[in-house]
Amino acid sequence: MVYSFTGGDNGGDEVMAAVMEAAKRNCYQTTGSLYFWAAHLAGPVWGPFASWCCAWLETIGLIAGIGTMAYSSSQVLQIIILLCTGTHKGGGYLASPAVFLGMYTCFTIIWAILNTFALKVIAFIDMISIVWQLIGGSVLILLLPLVASSTQPASFVFTHFELGSESTGISSKPYAIILSVLFSHFSLLGYDTAAHITEETKGADKNGPISILTSIGIVSVYGWCYVLVLTFCIQDFNYLYDANNETGGAYVPAQILYDAFHGRYHNSIGAIFFLIVIWGSFFFGGLSGTTSAARVVYALSRDGGFPLSSMWRKIHPKHKVPANAVWLCAAICIIMGLPIVKVNVVFTAIISICTVGWVGSYGVPILARLVMAEKNFKPGPFYLGKASKPVCFIAFLWICYTCSVFLLPTLYPIDYKDFNYAPVALGLCLSVIMLWWVLDARRWFKGPVRNIGVDQNEKI
Repeated sequence: MVYSFTGGDNGGDEVMAAVMEAAKRNCYQTTGSLYFWAAHLAGPVWGPFASWCCAWLETIGLIAGIGTMAYSSSQVLQIIILLCTGTHKGGGYLASPAVFLGMYTCFTIIWAILNTFALKVIAFIDMISIVWQLIGGSVLILLLPLVASSTQPASFVFTHFELGSESTGISSKPYAIILSVLFSHFSLLGYDTAAHITEETKGADKNGPISILTSIGIVSVYGWCYVLVLTFCIQDFNYLYDANNETGGAYVPAQILYDAFHGRYHNSIGAIFFLIVIWGSFFFGGLSGTTSAARVVYALSRDGGFPLSSMWRKIHPKHKVPANAVWLCAAICIIMGLPIVKVNVVFTAIISICTVGWVGSYGVPILARLVMAEKNFKPGPFYLGKASKPVCFIAFLWICYTCSVFLLPTLYPIDYKDFNYAPVALGLCLSVIMLWWVLDARRWFKGPVRNIGVDQNEKI
């Protein structure tokens, strides 16, 4: 969201000219911000309100995304420790809720520290992350079916229907289908990531959209293969959710890995190895998620749209990062995790908040494009033509469906331990944000600020 140019004077002039030309043509591929797109697509009248809604939804989604990764990292680490010290049946150590919260908090703090003091290290870690996930994930997908002593037939994987354990309290098949469709939707986010660096990309008006579509395709196929492999390698479906199994019923993929490797080699070393691979993916995801969340908080603060904006838009004088914004995101994330000690569905709630916020933020520019007069839209080289509006309409309907389903209960009967508190948390946050807009912000918030030529200290 912040224009930043490097290189010699001539190179900087060329890049600036390219950015300005793209802006004139309404390609919207530069600043790397959803709410920049929302502001321009909604037009001068509704632009500020659209960007306000989009920016806050994205902020909520990104901060909750840190919590999602912190919880997932803690969950997998808990199982690694359990299998290293035995099993749940063999006296291994299974972390208590208080210890689990400690792990959750530690991961959040580690990511905040790295994002404050080790920006160059993060760039290196990001490269490791790509190799880690591609190689580790590929080996898991290829090796697990070979290790498993037996695999399920295709009829089981593609046609067998199970409601899950009775402990969920869900007995309605249609309700189960509605929930299961969104099984991994929270991980299919960040579609706009490629746009964040398009100002540094040659032929950005074409290569930016192509990069977005390519990344979605790769992640979707890769994730689908991972889920398929795990499903084919299930040894006993009902045993996966048994609270007395070797992994305490705490993490289903861990039990699938344990059953495969213990069944073949009579030890859990292979399962521990692949759990470390999975843990690394969550750790890297949390690190990059903290970076993204802090940048959005910084940008919204730069535009005056965040409480105490002057504090959160400050850049660390030495490390040139929005350190205050980083620690604000970490603090909010830790507060979100506090119910772990008493509530059973914290992960569900955090995932719901993350997905509704992030997916909802995509819905704002899509809706703006739908209602935008065609005469006001000047397409760039990458354009869907007549299919543009139908695709937008389908996408918007899917977003509405997604946001609705993620607010539904996942356990019955509902009590304070099993209640999905995401609707309450989101309802309170969004009510305050909208009230702020109506009473005050609509008078002065103008959307994203174009800051070409600002002092270098304000650039990231």
